[in-house]
Amino acid sequence: MGLKIFIKENLSFLLFELIIVLFILSVYWLDGFRNISTAIYTIVISMVLILSFLGIRYFLRQSYLNKISQLPNTMEDALQKNAKSIEHIQTENYLHELYRVYQHEVQALYASQTRQEKFMNQWIHQMKTPVAVLELLLQEEEPLDKKSVQEEVDRIKRGLEMVLMNARLEKFEEDMQIEQVNLKQIVTATINENKRLFITHHVFPETQIDEELVVASDSKWLKFMLEQFVTNAVKYTFEENKRVYITATNHDSEIKLTIRDEGIGIPKSDLSRVTKPFFTGENGRKTGESTGMGLYLAKEICEKLGHELEIDSEVGAGTTITLTFLKG
Repeated sequence: MGLKIFIKENLSFLLFELIIVLFILSVYWLDGFRNISTAIYTIVISMVLILSFLGIRYFLRQSYLNKISQLPNTMEDALQKNAKSIEHIQTENYLHELYRVYQHEVQALYASQTRQEKFMNQWIHQMKTPVAVLELLLQEEEPLDKKSVQEEVDRIKRGLEMVLMNARLEKFEEDMQIEQVNLKQIVTATINENKRLFITHHVFPETQIDEELVVASDSKWLKFMLEQFVTNAVKYTFEENKRVYITATNHDSEIKLTIRDEGIGIPKSDLSRVTKPFFTGENGRKTGESTGMGLYLAKEICEKLGHELEIDSEVGAGTTITLTFLKG
């Protein structure tokens, strides 16, 4: 098979050399040199030299030609090194680099699929809780407690929103739309949408944001991040009548938005890992509601939007999350 490929590759070269020899002989013939035996000798010698050259060339490339003449069984077959000529060596280098790119893409895809599968499994497991609570409420003979039903519905809505955003994150660039966002308005909207959560936990929000303060961001993704920060601040504040402080400060080159709670805080051993996917830590185990994806998604969104996320915390004193928006 390798020989067949080699003949096809060099047949045009062989014919070209033969044409050159015949052309030279025709020139001599027209010039009066008409010795037939010399002409035949010239053709034979030329063909012997050409075939010898091609034979040596085939010998040097035989292993490479045999390799490419057989269909590969695995991607690792592309890593073989059998080439001798500069052209084929360069081709092998190209294939090796292509293999590296392929492996990188496959690993990234596998990691993404694994993360999605693990997230969905955890999410489905957690959604069983509000569904089970709703079923119990419906089975009770007493009048339906609408407040309890609304709490469970809100939990399901927040879970669905996180699943939706996690799916959209894979095509973030297509979904992103940078615009001038009014910080006061988007923070107020986030608080209003989660007012039942504040009321249920007896936690009160306090905001101090200039009404004219705007930042360059994507309003949808920014609102999703704020919801994660606010819901975490409320969920991990176990004492009543505590507050969540949301403030914004305007600096020369940046704007900082701070969300500070008076909750239980994050242990120092967990602080560096809270933005890792599926990490719940000690606090997540206390509530049993954490998927370990909220702060991870927030961190990923910040990196894609060009914002900076900082998390500081002290056990027993609360947690402070700072979002930094660059100007211009």
